[in-house]
Amino acid sequence: MESIWDFFENMNELVYVSDVDTYEFIYMNKRALSICGLTSLEETKGKKCYEVLQNNSVPCVICNNKELVPGQFKEWRYYNPVYNRHSLVKDTLIEMDGRRLRIEIAVDISADTKQNQIIRDYQNREALINEALRTAMQASDPDTSLKIAIEYMGKALGGEKAFVFEKNAEGNDDNTYEWVASGVSPNKDNLQNVPAEVCEGWYRIFAENKCVTVRDIEDIKTMTPLLYEIFKKENICSISVVPLYDDGRVIGFYGVNNPPAEALSYTSNMLQIMGHFIESLLKMRNLVRNLQRMSYLDQLTQVGNRYAMVEYTENMRSDESVGIVYGDITGLKRVNDAEGHAAGDHLILSACACMKEAFGDAYELFRIGGDELLAICAGIGEQDFQDRVAKLKRIMTDSSVNMAVGADWKNDTATGINVVLAAAEKRMYEDKSAYYRASGIDRRR
Repeated sequence: MESIWDFFENMNELVYVSDVDTYEFIYMNKRALSICGLTSLEETKGKKCYEVLQNNSVPCVICNNKELVPGQFKEWRYYNPVYNRHSLVKDTLIEMDGRRLRIEIAVDISADTKQNQIIRDYQNREALINEALRTAMQASDPDTSLKIAIEYMGKALGGEKAFVFEKNAEGNDDNTYEWVASGVSPNKDNLQNVPAEVCEGWYRIFAENKCVTVRDIEDIKTMTPLLYEIFKKENICSISVVPLYDDGRVIGFYGVNNPPAEALSYTSNMLQIMGHFIESLLKMRNLVRNLQRMSYLDQLTQVGNRYAMVEYTENMRSDESVGIVYGDITGLKRVNDAEGHAAGDHLILSACACMKEAFGDAYELFRIGGDELLAICAGIGEQDFQDRVAKLKRIMTDSSVNMAVGADWKNDTATGINVVLAAAEKRMYEDKSAYYRASGIDRRR
């Protein structure tokens, strides 16, 4: 294997090889080692490519490993804010000894870039923001753009962590986005629903259209003890934070932890300029989420539609139990024809209310047709499932709702969720036929 990499050893281009699946370094040539401030490949041992090349503690948001195929090169341009280098990059994938390896060849064009005055100095405010915007806007959706923008700003401003906090429905703060430098532990999951009183002092400052810069956390020990305790746990020595607005209303904040002490004012300025873009991306993200929610939501009943059901079942675990209840509202067409669609809608809502009372507290409900409702109970025990089905029938009787019900429970879905769905649907039709036979109603009418 060594003889293969020897071909790249003295090239002027930067070359590195990593394992696509584990991100483990396999090889770096002399030029790449030099740019990264390393003297030998041994210094990369036990480290991931994103740690050494990008100063990340997790895989890069812009990683294109999934796009690589053997025998083809993906060519792109990239500015690395960690090493202040512009590169023309060529990536490809090879398979060797049962491993999938990424080979990246990067031509350093930093000098040419500066000579051509495309970007004179990446410490220049306009250039920094433009590059962050350009990189972020290459993403296919605003959520990914936000992740890229936060990652880029964290690296470019030399911080240990970049973050976004947003006000939630309860008035508390959620850490919604986070980038952390290599060697810094992510902590986003532990910073959800932070009580409003923790940052209330900041929000008073934000209300005056001002930002927050803390040069030494010892300065806030007495004034804001709750924040001080969090900062101590997070090993935060300094921080720069700016507010995020929506139509003049403060909706959260974002910032950088532990930037270079001499650059705190510069950091604050950059964050303020970039803040307008972050606000726009948050609005776009919310719009996309609302559109996605609407596309997966039945507008009448506010439960999932057929598209939502398909997506949900595709992501279910095959090794856990599942119970499915298939309901068909009897007489809906007759009500629509005789009393109008408003009466029909009322009947649908009544039937759905019964399903919600029996299953909606813990399990997923869907309207998959005009008169068809579905409850999918993932991970439910058989006895609990049967008890809930019996409860549904009691509720229907008390509410004067006629709905044919078919139910099936399986210990797992190794043979496929469609098997359980089909069994529940078959039993529903059997129940429906029994109802019409007992009532003497002509189904065709």
